[in-house]
Amino acid sequence: MDNATRTEIEAAVFRRFIKHLDEHKEVQNIDLMILANFCRNCLSKWYKAAADEQGVEMDMDEAYQAIYGMSYAQWKANYQKEATPEQLAAYAATQKPDA
Repeated sequence: MDNATRTEIEAAVFRRFIKHLDEHKEVQNIDLMILANFCRNCLSKWYKAAADEQGVEMDMDEAYQAIYGMSYAQWKANYQKEATPEQLAAYAATQKPDA
């Protein structure tokens, strides 16, 4: 497979992944952090970092928009629930103690 084709496939997979997350707004960021050690915020930061590496000017609001499909404030107001004590404990258990 040539690099251009690989890039096109990877881009398509990424778009499908973002669509999948958008279709499952019930999945909270804390749940993603517990299970996979990343969340939509991480994706937003990675998106901005990739833009920066390519010399594309982008602020975090634009990166959030690309991942959440809306502003982060809008997402939080409409979809983010308060983390339960159980979720917070599960997340804490995934964190490595300072060495």
